[in-house]
Amino acid sequence: MPHHEFVHDAPERASRFIAFIDECGDHSWTHINPEFPLFVLSTIIVEREHYAREIIPALARLKLNYWPHEGVNLHTRDIRKALADFAFLQVPALRETFLAEVSAMMARFEFTLFITGIRKPEFTAAHAPHSADPYEIALERTFERVLHFLEGHGETALPVIAEARGKTEDAALAASFFRLLHDGTRTVPGDRFRRLHCPMTFVRKQQNIAGTQLADLCGYPSSRHILKPAQPNLAFDVVRAHLYERDGETGWLVLP
Repeated sequence: MPHHEFVHDAPERASRFIAFIDECGDHSWTHINPEFPLFVLSTIIVEREHYAREIIPALARLKLNYWPHEGVNLHTRDIRKALADFAFLQVPALRETFLAEVSAMMARFEFTLFITGIRKPEFTAAHAPHSADPYEIALERTFERVLHFLEGHGETALPVIAEARGKTEDAALAASFFRLLHDGTRTVPGDRFRRLHCPMTFVRKQQNIAGTQLADLCGYPSSRHILKPAQPNLAFDVVRAHLYERDGETGWLVLP
């Protein structure tokens, strides 16, 4: 499947870590679903070695327990609604077993999670109209904390793998990301970001990338927690343990 990249000069394979990004919710300011008035960006960072040796094989094993091949994409919406490849989840006993296996797998994996949520009605009420869309704002705020993570580990290289949304949208996001890495943000100067090497690659669901599926599996439970924090949420209890915490910085941010 084709993909397109936004690349600096250093070799990607030199990085210790890889980042995977997935979105939850609509990235428009004007079209707001009253039942899901959020935009949430879910970003995981995983060590390349652990990803290759543990995560990819474990995900394939899980899939082969339920399907005759590993090409099924673990998409939260389809799992939740028991659609397509997940129609068997309409059987309560099978659903319970499958979700328990997914949760146990997620708990075993070693990755660091960053969640940036935007409550769109409240955000638009509190701020003047912007040129940036929710995805761009969430990416900027996420990478302020990702920078903290990389500096804490003494690393500067981080390939970024994001789910493709369309040629125009991807090009606009790549340009916004380039500006972020060059200019910095209102609170973080550009010289700190310019030390980083963060090639951005866009991939489609059909490419069946394990990392973007894990980001997706973290995004929806986090979104439900933002919407209904008092409601029991076993899936969020699992992913919450992976949230970044270091020197007072956290991987959890909800705006406003």
